[in-house]
Amino acid sequence: MKVTFAAGASGRSYFEKFIEGLSVQDRAVVLAVFKDIQDHGFDAKGCEFRPIEGKLWEIKIRAPTGGYRFFYAMFATGHIHVLHSYKKQGRKAPVKELEVARKRLREDLGHEK
Repeated sequence: MKVTFAAGASGRSYFEKFIEGLSVQDRAVVLAVFKDIQDHGFDAKGCEFRPIEGKLWEIKIRAPTGGYRFFYAMFATGHIHVLHSYKKQGRKAPVKELEVARKRLREDLGHEK
């Protein structure tokens, strides 16, 4: 399965910026899971996929220091487009994190990959 990442005006992906801030152990887990998603799609190990609303979905990954969430959209071409990432702090996704994902989704819908 193809996986792409939303990028800012500089062209650098938000995912890349996020992943650089993780511990070495957490970064290794997250990158391994995304590699598995590319290789095995929704049958990937080490993660859960769940719908949030409309085209917005979430990937849940557990790492040594905690859980991480990655909001994504599934485009018509059948690939995952990761919009926003954050470290899980509570039971529900914070409104602020959802708003960031929604904004990036609206921006990227006009540029469907």
